[in-house]
Amino acid sequence: MVKPQEKKKIVVLGGGTGLSTLLRGLKQHDVDLTAVVTVADDGGSSGRLLDEYSIPPPGDVRKVMAALSDVEPLIEEMFQYRFETTDDLKGHSLGNLMLAALTDITGDFARAVETMGRVLNIKGRVLPAANQRITLHAELEDGTIVTGESKIPVYERKIRKVYLSPQEVKPLPETVRVIQGADLLVFGPGSLYTSIMPTILVQAIREAVLSSHAQKVYISNLTTQNGETYRYTASQHVKALYDHAGKPFIDAILLNGTDFNDLLPEKKKSEPPWPVKNDLETLGRLVPKIAIREIATVIDGFVFHDSLKVADWLINYLEQLEKTNQT
Repeated sequence: MVKPQEKKKIVVLGGGTGLSTLLRGLKQHDVDLTAVVTVADDGGSSGRLLDEYSIPPPGDVRKVMAALSDVEPLIEEMFQYRFETTDDLKGHSLGNLMLAALTDITGDFARAVETMGRVLNIKGRVLPAANQRITLHAELEDGTIVTGESKIPVYERKIRKVYLSPQEVKPLPETVRVIQGADLLVFGPGSLYTSIMPTILVQAIREAVLSSHAQKVYISNLTTQNGETYRYTASQHVKALYDHAGKPFIDAILLNGTDFNDLLPEKKKSEPPWPVKNDLETLGRLVPKIAIREIATVIDGFVFHDSLKVADWLINYLEQLEKTNQT
């Protein structure tokens, strides 16, 4: 009897809006999907819950769970709902409060995420990069040390490096296993230093990524970010990842080929954020495969990745690799 073909195992690492956008596209495909999500956020509702309950910040995890959920739109809207009235609840999202309550009930943040995943009927798994409270620090070019993810971009100075405390933070054993067993590891899109980096700064995750036989793909950001990657080129993004990982590890990079300036209102064309420059000659010395596709879209004057186009490219990339390996 012919065994049914196993689903391709895709692990996406990062956080923020970029990760959620990508996952909305990938969940349309029949794959085994896992999101390893940063827990370094310390601003807004997450920061308040961090102080009051001493739990890992749930904000990025909540966004990812909403992106992967398969429930009635009203239920997802409720999970994402942010209170704006009473002083006690103002700024909190209902999903963050639910995750905090489940953590208190179960005594474990990762278990709370798993339980909430069943409630939301998410497609795939969501694993926090750490199951404890961690803090992100940045050393700026002038030697200044900034503590706290939300404070780092405020300084608007070039970042020399970022690091975590405590340094000995450990991920869930399941996180290491899924990385080691993946067919494809995807990094980005997202804020380079405050969403993507915190996942690979966890030592056991970094070691699992570097030793994994999976294909490793970086989805380039569409624009640079003030306070983090001002005027960065595509190669500078990759170089920063290599510097923090300790060695080169990206097999392929997906770049945007859409001239989205033509899609923006006239007044926004001369304002930041600026498009990431595709410096192909330098990039070619850092990454074996470079793909350029029209993957940008503009919604209400803001630039986003087209989640379906990016997901389709990733699936096609895996399929082409499999065909090559079979010949």
